[in-house]
Amino acid sequence: MMAKYKIIIVALVILPLLSLCSKKATSSVPEPATETPNAEKFIQPKLVLGAEQIDLLITKVASKSVALVVNNTSLIGKTHLADTLKSRGVNIRKIFAPEHGFRGTADAGEHVKDGVDIKTGLSLVSLYGSNRKPTPEQLADVDVIIFDIQDVGVRFYTYISTLHLVMEACSALNKKVIVLDRPNPNGSYVDGPVLEPSFKSFLGMHTIPLVHGLTIGELAQMINGEGWLPEGRKCELEVITMKNWKHTDFYSLPEKPSPNLPNDQAIRLYPSLGLFEGTNLSVGRGTQMPFQVVGHPDLKGIMPFEFTPVSIVGMAKNPPYENKACYGLDLRTIQMPPSLTLKYLLEMYNAFPDKNKFFNDRNFDTHLGTSKLREQIKAGLTEEAIRQTWQKDLDTYKQMRAKYLLYP
Repeated sequence: MMAKYKIIIVALVILPLLSLCSKKATSSVPEPATETPNAEKFIQPKLVLGAEQIDLLITKVASKSVALVVNNTSLIGKTHLADTLKSRGVNIRKIFAPEHGFRGTADAGEHVKDGVDIKTGLSLVSLYGSNRKPTPEQLADVDVIIFDIQDVGVRFYTYISTLHLVMEACSALNKKVIVLDRPNPNGSYVDGPVLEPSFKSFLGMHTIPLVHGLTIGELAQMINGEGWLPEGRKCELEVITMKNWKHTDFYSLPEKPSPNLPNDQAIRLYPSLGLFEGTNLSVGRGTQMPFQVVGHPDLKGIMPFEFTPVSIVGMAKNPPYENKACYGLDLRTIQMPPSLTLKYLLEMYNAFPDKNKFFNDRNFDTHLGTSKLREQIKAGLTEEAIRQTWQKDLDTYKQMRAKYLLYP
């Protein structure tokens, strides 16, 4: 009997202790968190484009006669700005189309014709044909121009020249320009030679570096602020700025900005491979990898990578070296940091068998905004030595740029 009571007493003492130990052991392993404390601090705010602030825009153009300077990149989600504005009752008088046309299918340098857009029924006026600036007659029935085009941040990408000429035309006629701002995918840095005034052309109208580090809206402010319009005129300008964007933010373009910049890699390489537009080499026009490869038929046996340009409707109707094998570099998979490099230009020049046929002299100088780079390459200067000659002008430009930045 006594043994029975002893067992019961032991059980009554030990079992609670075991239970307590079990709880302690269990509590030493933390439960998975069902909610991260202050989780909202780690959520990246959603980017809001200028064009996406449609209600704000409509308040500014209500009862106005409107013209659009737009192309295939002028989208709100998957809907074109022109379609959105027309559905909201905005009085759109016409559409001005830049290089590559309203739908973005014309080749680089190909003249864009006037016409009528089949989808909207709106009149199309080319700004890349017989005239590149709106005429007084074309603006007679317009109160305000809305400019909404995706840029890539390189001086010889001609949409910024179209912007300048639109502002020039409007400043002479007291017409307002509203810029709907979009990210610059190469906007995190400034690099390259600053344009010399004697090389001013449609490929470069401003004394800015090759990679200028500005959005369209910021550049529009600079054009006004620096007095670059004729006779020091100012254009009545308003920029509908983006929300939640910084210059260092990566931005993947939802729509290719021109036929031969099909992806992020091509856009990242464009500042460096665009230099070849002034040479006699191919940058892959007529392939599915433009501005990601570079080559020439005469590099056979010297460069291992081979590609053959062909006619591609909507990309390159008559590409250089059509149906001829080219040999050169394949840069589709390289990890390209945000930067301009002369590495590939120097490598191809040094490998090219006939140096006298490498450059298309005037075209190269016009693209670069200077003859110095061509001369420096021919003289055998290194990239480091060439870059040192840019630095003073770049430092001056950066001080000017700081006055017009709309984003950190």
